[in-house]
Amino acid sequence: MRTAERTGLTLDIKDKNVVEMRGITMIYPNGIAANQMVDFSVKAGEIHALMGENGAGKSTLMKILMGMERPQEGEIFIGGEKVSLNSAHDAIAKGIGMVHQHFMLVPSLTVAENIVLGIEPKRGGFFFDEKGAVELTRQFSERYSLFVDPDAKIADIPVGMKQKVEILKALVRGAKILILDEPTAVLTARETDELFRQLTLLKEQGFTVIFISHKLAEIKQITDRMTILRSGKSMGVHVTKDTSEQEISRLMVGRDVVLTVEKTQARPTAPVLKVRGLNYTNIWGKQVLKNVSFSVRRGEILGIAGVEGNGQSDLVKVLFNFEIPDSGSVKFEDIETIGKSQAALRRLGVSYIPEDRMVYGASGMANIEENLISDRFTHRRFNTGPFFNTTAIREECNRLIGEFRVLARSRKQRVKMLSGGNIQKVVVAREFSSDPTLIIAEQPTRGIDVGATEFIRKKMVELSSEGKGILLVSADLAEVMEFADSLIVLYGGEIVAYFEDTSSLTDLEMGEYMLGLKKQSEDEIRGAVHE
Repeated sequence: MRTAERTGLTLDIKDKNVVEMRGITMIYPNGIAANQMVDFSVKAGEIHALMGENGAGKSTLMKILMGMERPQEGEIFIGGEKVSLNSAHDAIAKGIGMVHQHFMLVPSLTVAENIVLGIEPKRGGFFFDEKGAVELTRQFSERYSLFVDPDAKIADIPVGMKQKVEILKALVRGAKILILDEPTAVLTARETDELFRQLTLLKEQGFTVIFISHKLAEIKQITDRMTILRSGKSMGVHVTKDTSEQEISRLMVGRDVVLTVEKTQARPTAPVLKVRGLNYTNIWGKQVLKNVSFSVRRGEILGIAGVEGNGQSDLVKVLFNFEIPDSGSVKFEDIETIGKSQAALRRLGVSYIPEDRMVYGASGMANIEENLISDRFTHRRFNTGPFFNTTAIREECNRLIGEFRVLARSRKQRVKMLSGGNIQKVVVAREFSSDPTLIIAEQPTRGIDVGATEFIRKKMVELSSEGKGILLVSADLAEVMEFADSLIVLYGGEIVAYFEDTSSLTDLEMGEYMLGLKKQSEDEIRGAVHE
């Protein structure tokens, strides 16, 4: 088994470059130049940010470092040694580990089983040594202050602990260079603080962390230096404490970015969505929604906050009829919608930005144009008989690509060839432009850059001011507190708090409700229901 002591990379080379990538050029077969002569270097024992807009080349550069892509040009040095990384196995052998934004864990297995998956200790050379796996997990957990329960099932542990399991998986395999991709995307403020303490401890022990994030405040808080990419090129290396958030944004986007969106006091009117007494048990027999009741009013952004896995995703699936509840009622404009098709919901004026853009939001094999008109190709403007109006379709798609700043070669480019952030822009462009009455926005800015985030948030505020009802589900606590007019907190599938006004809320207070440490009275929670 490979462990932290058995890789060749030493930890006693502070202030020396432990990673050097020189002149990296990667051009994909479709002609997209993801990296153009990029230099990237990281010192041992530092936390180094890698930043850039979606499509700037961050993911490609890290795939190259992990041996998942091979560039046309460039050299890679690890610990001063020139290396050839042809697979993830090669990268792991050189002490590089990656913690992905979407955890790569098996829910039905225990923490210990996940940590040793693929490198299982054996008894007698043949049988899985369960006690050995548990003991190994305990040793590494204590050594690096990443405390987990080795015997707990992944399905039963909170998101913050899953994050620790992913980091421990990398450490057990000998990683001394950790790549963390959007590590705080699903964490509460308290869990983020805990993660940062753990990363600081790893840094003090000589470990190196490459930290990929779009959250500028966190970059300022935790990193030592940063490398910024724009359009596949490096904008240089910068000392974090000497660089303002505004300057970071300008280097990433190439223009000044408004980091706060001006928002007037909401004036909500009649409810457009009424949810009453909703109960839902999932396919594993677990009740994940318990007597959920609330309303979304016209001219209002109603936020739903909570640590992931507390019913938010299940609620959205029920609202958009991917799942049918055990009991309860969902009415849109006083029309019962449970059991109706998604097409029927769209005809009623409901738009949906899904959490997983590639499962529910877009077809990767279809082109941008096909994705943009997928909800409206039957409209008379685009389809007047046996033939499509290709001129109208072309004009509509070019307008949306321009308005929503989708970075692509043309409207005929396959969606799967776009960066994650540009795929999100395609989804948002379609959903925002359908003249909806209600928008269900689930994690609308997750994993996208500051420029795209600024645009989407402004558009949400604009649509709300026009009288649209918006249900905003976000694991980004700052986002949901800043942009929601009123707010629901879910814990264990129940509404545990409702705030009519979010202006005076604090992160600490919200965290207590999100972690189940506090719960409002029934009368306070009932305030979420508007008749």
